[in-house]
Amino acid sequence: MRSVKTLLKTASLLVASLFAGVVLAQEQGSNHVVDSAIVKAIESDSEAPDIIQEEVDEAGGKFNPGKMILDHIGDEHGWHLFGHYTLPLPVILYNAERGLSVFSSSKFDHGHKTYGGYKLEEGDVVAVTETGAVDAHHTTIDDVATKATFDFSITKNVVSLWISIVLLLIIFISVANSYLRRKGEAPRGLQNLLEPVILFVRDDVAKSAIGEKKYMKYMPYLLTVFFFIFLNNLLGLIPFFPGGANLTGNIAVTLVLALITFLIVTLNGNKHYWGHIFAMPGVPKLVLLILTPVEVLGMFLKPFVLMIRLFANMTAGHIIVLSFFSLIFVFGETSTGAGVGVAVGSLAFTIFMTMLELLVAFIQAYVFAFLSAMYIGAAVEEPQHH
Repeated sequence: MRSVKTLLKTASLLVASLFAGVVLAQEQGSNHVVDSAIVKAIESDSEAPDIIQEEVDEAGGKFNPGKMILDHIGDEHGWHLFGHYTLPLPVILYNAERGLSVFSSSKFDHGHKTYGGYKLEEGDVVAVTETGAVDAHHTTIDDVATKATFDFSITKNVVSLWISIVLLLIIFISVANSYLRRKGEAPRGLQNLLEPVILFVRDDVAKSAIGEKKYMKYMPYLLTVFFFIFLNNLLGLIPFFPGGANLTGNIAVTLVLALITFLIVTLNGNKHYWGHIFAMPGVPKLVLLILTPVEVLGMFLKPFVLMIRLFANMTAGHIIVLSFFSLIFVFGETSTGAGVGVAVGSLAFTIFMTMLELLVAFIQAYVFAFLSAMYIGAAVEEPQHH
């Protein structure tokens, strides 16, 4: 019965704890600096500047691996399905002077046209001085209006977030109902598949890091964050709808998850925990002047490490896979024979890295949940009397 209650709490916690991610995940600016840095890193590490350039040379038809990789790991205002078919998503903008604008992303025609005084610029919606549907390549960006525009659009990452929440709710509620229907019986089906993973999180994550007495209180969150990260890591490896979104590689999403862990640790810290931060026992007062700022800084570094670790590992994995795949087209531009020759090794490495990404998907979910449990365990640990 306790397992059923834990699963039901986990299901209900999904909507509440991840709602903030919907708002933050759609903010393009949070990832824009990081994405720009990734592109610069990709483009700077090249001995072939004619191949990797700022934009696709439409006249020469040259392949741009940097732009292709950025398009795949970044967020966007549409969901590419196959071929030339893209699922348009709602664009919701508010500007004090222009008012509220709600329209489909298909109005931008993949960034080739403007609509309502806005256009797509490197994945971001920016304001332009021109009105009506005109060629987006011959417009002037209105920097003042752009800064005053709030973007509440339903982007690819936001839709992926909703899909993962619905899937997790279905999974957890189904497993919880199975426990209620088959009380005392051997697990079957989905229940049989997930029970070892749930027990793994309970025994090897929660119990080992928090302790036997207090671990049950935090099981709903640990199960939520583990399965949320694991499921979205797997969805990110699927190249077609409803997969393909790099949600756990979006720093806004990892920021929200890290902040939730930080709040749980901070709000549940006991006297023993705060005493070790501000007044470490047995330490001279002069030394405390040095240790206390370090401990306080460590409080904020822990969620920062959680955020960067998940974001960097998942993003780096996608970049490596796409880089190997890009080699086929890079060498194919020189000659057909070179492209075919490189394709064999490139595809082999791509398949190998994809298989490795499956392992990384589980490891990163485990590491995030385990580190969160360790931080929580340190906050609620009782003093040991000798």
